[in-house]
Amino acid sequence: MDIVLLFKALILGIVEGLTEFLPISSTGHLIVFGDLLDFHSNGKVFEIAIQLGAVLAVIFEYRERFTKILTGIGRDRSANRFVLNLAVAFIPAAVVGLLFSKQIKEYLFNPVSVAAMLVLGGFFILWVEKRQSGKTPKVGNVDDMRPRDALVVGCAQIFALIPGTSRSGSTIMGGMLWGLERKVATEFSFFLAVPMMVAATGYDVLRHYKLFTLQDIGLIAVGFVAAFFAGLLAVKALLKFVATKNYVPFAYYRILFGGLILLTWAMGWVDWAE
Repeated sequence: MDIVLLFKALILGIVEGLTEFLPISSTGHLIVFGDLLDFHSNGKVFEIAIQLGAVLAVIFEYRERFTKILTGIGRDRSANRFVLNLAVAFIPAAVVGLLFSKQIKEYLFNPVSVAAMLVLGGFFILWVEKRQSGKTPKVGNVDDMRPRDALVVGCAQIFALIPGTSRSGSTIMGGMLWGLERKVATEFSFFLAVPMMVAATGYDVLRHYKLFTLQDIGLIAVGFVAAFFAGLLAVKALLKFVATKNYVPFAYYRILFGGLILLTWAMGWVDWAE
């Protein structure tokens, strides 16, 4: 197996794990870094598969909670409400994704589109943080969320189908605008990633399994493991960060990173793939 390709898969796995749960768009970073490294997988299966590695980091970090919920389904009221909330939040983006995933991948999966959304999303985060500053959240615990709270977060997640927007950014900011406390919005975004990415991985694998080769399996394995450990680090760090800080630094990072890509494209310094 080509050692250079394995190294590229390792880098992209780390990028995925570190960015999946931050409001800076993991898909956008994978597109940009994939273009820089000249790494392009069949049908984007590699990118989807390694996202599952990052999601497993959430399952591992919250393993006690997930175990309690799974064993309490049908018997425990809080477990039933939690599962209902995830189901309600999952549906909007899942339906829209099924209807328009082909068009989105065909027209929006390129570095320039990603950069534009990174910049716009950065300004949106700044606006949300300023708007919510000083306001008392309506929901201070994930267990206190109602189905309508979950539906709002789920509708916000639809915007994440546009590469560069960020799934976590959409759900966290949408939740905060609705009145969820910052940490509550962050945790629910983590939990919502589990059914969303498991479904996306399964769907893409079923569609493209004939394109898999032995080399693909090796690359995915390397990227998967790297994404898991990087994701675990990111989850722990983000929870600690939002306990005392806001998302403004991530907004500035988005604006600078996206702006740099747009500048290099406009000046012709980098020939970004279209």
